[in-house]
Amino acid sequence: MTTTTYENSVRIGATTYQLVATADPELSVNLAGVDGAGALVAEGTLRLPADAGAKIGKLLAQVLEALARLSTPPSASPRDRPANANQPWAQDLDDALRADWLAADQDTPAVDLIRSIAKRLERSPTSIRSRLAKVGCDPDVPGRALSDQGARVFRVQGRDQGRVRGKPDSGEEGVE
Repeated sequence: MTTTTYENSVRIGATTYQLVATADPELSVNLAGVDGAGALVAEGTLRLPADAGAKIGKLLAQVLEALARLSTPPSASPRDRPANANQPWAQDLDDALRADWLAADQDTPAVDLIRSIAKRLERSPTSIRSRLAKVGCDPDVPGRALSDQGARVFRVQGRDQGRVRGKPDSGEEGVE
């Protein structure tokens, strides 16, 4: 009988886990985990009939997935949403958002500026990014107004480029 061996390892945080499975003729699965200092933090061996390997593997995957779900922190609750989530945008907020964006240096990372504005306005970063296009700002480049082409892509009427008409993919110039 031929011996078949499968080896693999994975690093999770500071711990490296190694799995060695051998079929000769029974199936033996060895797992060991070693932390960054070399201390053994996990170990175990399973011995199974060779024909049970696939079914036991599926069973273990289901059990481990269920345990992982139990130990995963719950997703954000409605209480964790920003205070102004789902609130309408007033003109003064639009004006403040536009002024903050256009006053920013173009070398500023957009994601950092969006997060900063979101925190200050108590909105989500997604809502800030979406609103930037609606107030005529290029959401990818701080300090830049939205171009005609950008307004068509975002399907908005940006303040600096006039009204956008027609469908974005219609091939029309689309600017009055």
